[in-house]
Amino acid sequence: MKNTIRKQLKNAILLGSAAALSYTSVAKAQSKTSPDLIVQNAKVFSHKNGFQEAFAVKNGVFVKVGSNQDVMKLKSENTKVIDAKGRTVIPGLVDTHHHPIRAGLNYNLELRWDGVKSLKQGLQMIKEQAARTPEGQWVRVVGGWSPHQFKENRFPTIKELDQASPNRPVFVMYLYSKAFLNTAGVKALKYTKETKFPGGEVELDKKGVPTGVLTAKPNAMVLYKTLMATPKLANREEERNSTVLYFNELSRLGLTGVIDAGGGGFFFPEDHRIAKELNDEKKLALRIPFYLFAPVAGKELQDYERWTKAAHPASLHELHVDNHYHLMGAGENLTASAADFEDFMEPRPDLPANMEQELKPILKLVFKHQWIFRIHATYDESIARILNVVEEIKKEGGPFPERFIIDHAETVTYKNLQRIKALGGGISVQDRMAFQGEEFTKQYGKKAAQTAPPVADILELGIPLGSGTDATRVSSFNPWIALYWHVSGRTVGDYKHMSDRNRVSREKALYLMTKGAAWFSKEETLKGDIAEGEFADFALLNKDYFSVPEKEIKTIFSDLTVVGGEVMSAQKEYKDLAPTAPRAVPDWSPVNHYGGYQH
Repeated sequence: MKNTIRKQLKNAILLGSAAALSYTSVAKAQSKTSPDLIVQNAKVFSHKNGFQEAFAVKNGVFVKVGSNQDVMKLKSENTKVIDAKGRTVIPGLVDTHHHPIRAGLNYNLELRWDGVKSLKQGLQMIKEQAARTPEGQWVRVVGGWSPHQFKENRFPTIKELDQASPNRPVFVMYLYSKAFLNTAGVKALKYTKETKFPGGEVELDKKGVPTGVLTAKPNAMVLYKTLMATPKLANREEERNSTVLYFNELSRLGLTGVIDAGGGGFFFPEDHRIAKELNDEKKLALRIPFYLFAPVAGKELQDYERWTKAAHPASLHELHVDNHYHLMGAGENLTASAADFEDFMEPRPDLPANMEQELKPILKLVFKHQWIFRIHATYDESIARILNVVEEIKKEGGPFPERFIIDHAETVTYKNLQRIKALGGGISVQDRMAFQGEEFTKQYGKKAAQTAPPVADILELGIPLGSGTDATRVSSFNPWIALYWHVSGRTVGDYKHMSDRNRVSREKALYLMTKGAAWFSKEETLKGDIAEGEFADFALLNKDYFSVPEKEIKTIFSDLTVVGGEVMSAQKEYKDLAPTAPRAVPDWSPVNHYGGYQH
């Protein structure tokens, strides 16, 4: 019966616009038989149905949502029943812009400062980790934090890093803005006054000796190159272990879907092998639609020619029932000349004059193959020029996408929002301002920061809007920080940069990371809500998102996370329902000592 359902569903999806109706009719037919799973005694939030008490799942989809009494009528001796004990249950969270595949390959190597409340604590963590890190390895803090989250409200000094780790190299990176190396790190990399990068500066003292401070100016090449020079995990076993643990951590935070926006420094298909392997073994804890990022400047068009030729159309258009890992299109880097590097500690960069002539043939190619494209575009000036190319191609006729994605868009104007709307685009915003809102304000002023990004205008125009994190080298992977930022308008340092008009309700913020987010992987009819006929992706929370004080939103996680009716992670009294997470390898990994997000 289960295989029959999946076959019918698969066929329904391939029919395109009839997918939702076919899916629902199949689900309703199966609701006449007993469900596989029932969750009762819950505060169930549904965008479609409001608050309910219970729901039933059959063959990976919701088949009934309603009162305890109505749902429990469907129970049979084969039905598993979970008592939520009054806890809140929400649709599974979806991060519309993340870099999970790359992050998974590095997770076990990184000491995370995500959520750490004081610099003193962060430095103590470095000291402890340095003592257990073997010779030849590094202590790395790579993104996910802001100096404003610390009670000291400042960056670490090189002297403090040297005191914490006199012998082991240390690399601490703040977004794509600055990085700090201890003396052992400078020595290991052999940086001198002669060290030059096409983008970025190695700060020198009065004697011409590198201080250990690296500055992304005019771009972050110095940070990329330095990070890539540090050791990787030793083998496939360690990479798989690291990926599993990272995906488990995302699941623990209530994420059931994470859209991979590509990323610099890693390649397809080589660096996708672990994610694909886990998917093929039905062991992937998340749904991971992915986009292909052109990583080598000057070879972008050749990469897309190779990828579009090799990719069967079904891999793009079939939204898989059994397959949680599938190709969506191209981005977020289509060509290096079109990427407006964001660093709110430095002035806005101008895109080079040849951007349009490099971008146009790539867009025409992906349009021909009906790929969705997404593009990194922080500043309105860049967005205007990108839209010029899109409009020119549309005017010329020929294949044109039904949707595309502008990523970030902190300073987009109303005029360009209207153009995006007319062209059928959507906007994926991230909580980067929660980590750098103070710097943005210093650079551009309070008025500009109030509308960075202009959420109210985007919603008013009806442009598809999804939220995310841009984890892990920029913001934290914790989606609850993004939700807190949308609701409060505040940074992790408690600075309120956003105007009240651009703040949203808790329900709307949740929509942007559930049903709204599903648009960005062409799954808006299939997931994003606890509603009959949709994928049974949900999270049972440790706290009531709808009633806790705003600041406590950042401390929420999931006691039980389910994808397609299957338990992916569980805590407390539900822990026996989930697979046991392995211990991190190598044994000295920071994950074994500090876990994931620091509560």
